[in-house]
Amino acid sequence: MLHSQYIPIATKAHPKHWRLSGQLNTYNGSSRIRHLAIGAGLLILAAILYSGHFTKHFVAPLDLDQPPTYESLWKWERDLPQHNLDLPFPEGRTGRYVLFKNQVQMLGWNNHMNEILMNAHLAYKSDRAYVFQDYIWKPDYYPWPESKFRTPVPHTPLNALMSGPAAGGPWDPEDPAPRSVSERWFDIVCPKSERRIINTRDVKPAIYWENGDVIFDHWEKILKNAPERCIEIQAESRSKDGFPQTFDLFLWGSTRVLPLWESFKNSPVSRLLATSPIVHSAVDRNEYLFLPRGPRVPRPATSNPYDRMLAIHLRRGDFKEACVRLATWNSTFYSWNLHPFLPDSFTPPPGGEWGNNTPENEAIYMERCLPTDEAIIKKIRDSRADYLHAAPAGKTRTLDTIFLLTNDRSDWLERLKVALRKEGWYTIVTTWDLELDQEQKDVGMAVDMDIARKAAVFIGNGWSSFTSNILHRRLVDGKEPISNRFY
Repeated sequence: MLHSQYIPIATKAHPKHWRLSGQLNTYNGSSRIRHLAIGAGLLILAAILYSGHFTKHFVAPLDLDQPPTYESLWKWERDLPQHNLDLPFPEGRTGRYVLFKNQVQMLGWNNHMNEILMNAHLAYKSDRAYVFQDYIWKPDYYPWPESKFRTPVPHTPLNALMSGPAAGGPWDPEDPAPRSVSERWFDIVCPKSERRIINTRDVKPAIYWENGDVIFDHWEKILKNAPERCIEIQAESRSKDGFPQTFDLFLWGSTRVLPLWESFKNSPVSRLLATSPIVHSAVDRNEYLFLPRGPRVPRPATSNPYDRMLAIHLRRGDFKEACVRLATWNSTFYSWNLHPFLPDSFTPPPGGEWGNNTPENEAIYMERCLPTDEAIIKKIRDSRADYLHAAPAGKTRTLDTIFLLTNDRSDWLERLKVALRKEGWYTIVTTWDLELDQEQKDVGMAVDMDIARKAAVFIGNGWSSFTSNILHRRLVDGKEPISNRFY
């Protein structure tokens, strides 16, 4: 930035007039001195005015929309108390650790989150410290253009996105389990020379198509019985296994995952999973947007805006191609969206074959995966009515606030909002209405998810990992089944 310089006017008196120094306000004998004083004042005033004009018109504004540095959070992760070689077993230099280097990377956050939580649960049951890793972005998904990247591939610290034992937080007070450590600390406490490498090609073939609980128990036995302190799970070549994760896409996308639910739901990994401080601050900052704006309801209503909220996940744009692929492969719902106790379940229709579905079946998929405006409005109307009708005896409920979790910014969204107002939704907020700082913008998807977690009613897409992870937290929080819907 350019700065104006102010040059003081010389005021040293002529030797013949040394008595004049400092007496300009009282001397009446010379108009020349008064003229000099007036001229000096005018020069200073002109300099000030010129400086303001120059700054206003010629100094380029700072670009504040930059990715966060996370310097404080990186330091906080480095300084976690479990990062100490002198701690007694089961931590420190004699502790037992497992790094899942085969975890998915450079995909959407919710593909990562699935694995992080289940791998942490497996490490916990195996009496080993889980090694948490940064979230590595697929560059196309990063909220900033490549010209603003701070590194060639953007990273976000895990504790910006979530809190809890999987991210290095504490277990229950009486739980002796070793705390999770960062990958950077793992490199110190477990140098490469001391690691046992287990490749998924040596484990997965025998259990590839088994139910989730069988897969889990098989891995738990290996990790628990291994004498080595430090284990690193590495991935088979993608040319031989397209999904070489410990718990892979074929498991998450089938009912075989459901036998894992009870153990996973009750695990401290799930119970103690928490919203990160950054996400929490974003939700608090924007809570005022959800305060009621319509007429006073004729019956007593809660002042908690989330208890009056219906949230709906409306992914558009690129999702049309995804829905077509799901139809082509006759796919089931995803992960916890498959629970049979939830309303709006989906069974793939008969008649097609894997990789080549019928036109009639494809139309059924599109109705549920990418519904029309009319279908969206009907699902919202029906879901509100069902939830209000399910109120316990003697109690009433109010739903008059709606939150649209969406990646769409087109005229379609404005038309939908007009239709919703006609349905009696007076407070309508979208993803794009949220005010976020740099760090909050970086974790914007987690902000949307936490608002949906807190909402009285949530409508999601049954094929979405985003929806499934919201559902996971809602069910752990004790939300009733009728409040969790799919279009």
